[in-house]
Amino acid sequence: MDLVETYRRSLAEFVDRVEQVAPGQWSDPTPCPDWDVRALVNHVVTEDRWTAPLLAGRTVEEIGGRFDGDQLGDDPIGAVRQVASQAEVAASHPGALDTTVHLTAGETPAGEYLNQLVAEHLVHGWDLAVAIGADPRLDADVVAACTRWFEARVADYRSGDLVRPGLDVRVGADAQDRLIAAFGRDPDWTPPA
Repeated sequence: MDLVETYRRSLAEFVDRVEQVAPGQWSDPTPCPDWDVRALVNHVVTEDRWTAPLLAGRTVEEIGGRFDGDQLGDDPIGAVRQVASQAEVAASHPGALDTTVHLTAGETPAGEYLNQLVAEHLVHGWDLAVAIGADPRLDADVVAACTRWFEARVADYRSGDLVRPGLDVRVGADAQDRLIAAFGRDPDWTPPA
């Protein structure tokens, strides 16, 4: 599976999870201690709003604070669908993977940037699923691709405090649980009673 298809599938899976959020669940807790469901979804939408301008060559400075604050408005599900559509078009544009993205951390190949977004969609999609009681099973092919990518970067992510310390998993844990634990989440997390 190529990177654009991996990205598409991770994005579609995240959108699917958001579409399952019931009206009364937006303030429910998530595995991210500082974020409720709405804050978690807002975080991912904010990340996805950057996709089109960054893949078009814009810099963080040029974009400025346009994506600060609430990105969900009165229609969170509609906002997620809209930004996902725009991000997918940008990522699928011919030549998009041949560009360099201008991130705060420096010049980054577009393929590396898309892999980062795949991880965002997968891990936060899992966070969202377990928070709202949806099926947390992730696309196994996308999990495998993300795992291959993350294995080469885990030390950098941890030293830069970009992820929580990894957790140990039980013997025989599947690939998804190992990936979730590598990102510092307990694969058996459930909402507080």
